[in-house]
Amino acid sequence: MGRFKNNKKGRVNVKPIAMKKNNQANVDHVTGDKIPKSFVFSRTKLPASVKQLQMDLRKLMLPYTALSLKEKKRNTLRDFLNVSGPMGVTHFLMLKKTASALSLRVARTPQGPTLTFKIHQYSLASDIAQSQLRPRCPPDLFKNPPLIVLSGFGTQELHLKLATIMFQNIFPAIDINTVKLSTCQRLVLLNYNKDTKLIDFRHYSIRLQPVGVSRRLRKFVEKHEVPDLRNLQDVSDFVTKAGYGSESEGDEEAATVTLSSDLGRVNRGSTKSAVKLQEIGPRMTMQLVKVEEGLCSGGIIFDESENGDEKIAKKKQNEDGEEEEGEEGSEEEEEGEEGSEEEMDEDLE
Repeated sequence: MGRFKNNKKGRVNVKPIAMKKNNQANVDHVTGDKIPKSFVFSRTKLPASVKQLQMDLRKLMLPYTALSLKEKKRNTLRDFLNVSGPMGVTHFLMLKKTASALSLRVARTPQGPTLTFKIHQYSLASDIAQSQLRPRCPPDLFKNPPLIVLSGFGTQELHLKLATIMFQNIFPAIDINTVKLSTCQRLVLLNYNKDTKLIDFRHYSIRLQPVGVSRRLRKFVEKHEVPDLRNLQDVSDFVTKAGYGSESEGDEEAATVTLSSDLGRVNRGSTKSAVKLQEIGPRMTMQLVKVEEGLCSGGIIFDESENGDEKIAKKKQNEDGEEEEGEEGSEEEEEGEEGSEEEMDEDLE
């Protein structure tokens, strides 16, 4: 009877990925492939701040992620892999905290590759909200996946190409001809600096504001709140008076677009609207340090530490070569001086 033992040690408690069967299909209508879904988890015990960063990443990956994923210390990577297959999970995001560094692994299931990033700095979504005068986080903001924008990744290096492909496929693709403007509410920006080799990770909310409309009037149309007219002489004062000084400045600085269709009660088709981005977090500054062929295993395609050692060794070799050339040159000069002295002695004789 031993072989029928019920082994519960390796089970992972997962709440089904929150999605409506009728509204969200499992197949991407643009690529024809299954919609990418993700697990965000850790395989080590995390401090409170990093644990909150993990929750912020889960919210960022909504709606195609397991927001209530509960991992246990005894769970192995194989346990998560066994659960991910039936649920259609395509990507793993794994945080790891050691005494010296914090890292994020982004892996494609079930066979890899795996990209490891060293997180140099990070800010939580709550930190971003506290730094803003008017933080914006409407309840329907996470009903649709974010747009992805990659900047500075146009290079021929293999590890950056793999990073580009990984991030492009971690969110569903969009068709600019059929996409609904109401679904484009968030943006994930990754900017690569080739000089420092650092990647700036930012998460924004997208909002449109009609150009030339005061804050008071826009608030009245959107929320249907009865305005306070006690201090006004006429209703026209409420319409013509500007809401805040910074509002008109924001319209001039922001990029303006002409909408093809109506969006909400205020933004109408064929009218100009200002596109504004407001950061909602989390924010990270990270560096790609390793690329593996498999799922956290296999051959190493790229290793930043090895590349750094090779560069140092090559630089040292070049310096040694220059020193040897300098010594050889000085020896030749000494021999030349000795020869000239001998010739002078012969002439004197």
